[in-house]
Amino acid sequence: MKKIGIFALCISLILSSCGSMNNTTKKGLIGGGAGAALGAIIGGIAGNGKGALIGAAIGTAVGGTAGALIGKKMDKAAAEAAAIEGAKVEQVTDSNGLQAVKVTFDNNILFATGKSTLSSDAQASLSQFANDVLRKNAEMDVEIQGYTDNQGWKGSTAAQSQQKNITLSQQRAQSVASYLLGCGVSNTQVKNVVGYGEANPVADNSTKAGQEQNRRVEIYMYASTQMIQSAEAGTLK
Repeated sequence: MKKIGIFALCISLILSSCGSMNNTTKKGLIGGGAGAALGAIIGGIAGNGKGALIGAAIGTAVGGTAGALIGKKMDKAAAEAAAIEGAKVEQVTDSNGLQAVKVTFDNNILFATGKSTLSSDAQASLSQFANDVLRKNAEMDVEIQGYTDNQGWKGSTAAQSQQKNITLSQQRAQSVASYLLGCGVSNTQVKNVVGYGEANPVADNSTKAGQEQNRRVEIYMYASTQMIQSAEAGTLK
């Protein structure tokens, strides 16, 4: 295994083609009518085929006003995450077509080669992320996903290496989750922790630079059922 990538997060608006429309208006459009279907399509693109799967579908369309309220909260959470040094945030959509926040951790300062123990630098960054973002947005649910590059393990077949990469990515995602919980994040907020190994690459694995980008941990923040209900009731602040 190669050395695991650097800590990073990225921010982009998936509805840039809407021109002069502001973020709140865009979220309102996604939140109502055909928004769920449109959001699933956009989420699939922005989340490399996985964005549309984030969050538990509530089975009914979310109203435009509620979608706008949730979008405003997600904008604020994205700004808080982006304020962390070296952090980037990407805005995606969840399974309900609502705005969600994707925080990507590339792993160079997170883990040593082939290991799942967090570095001291990673602990400092994650502590700030837990206290300045997750704990301040406890009404948002969280999913943590781990990934590796496609490099093989010495003495292993291709199939064995793939399985080892899955296991390693799961261990790294769990290390991040455990540290965040140790920083006071509620275990009821973290809904899923999963490793996907070398699946869903975001860059070309034939180059070292691409491999570094593919070695990452992603954290998704999305509206919980309670948050959606509060938005529908107009009480979400």
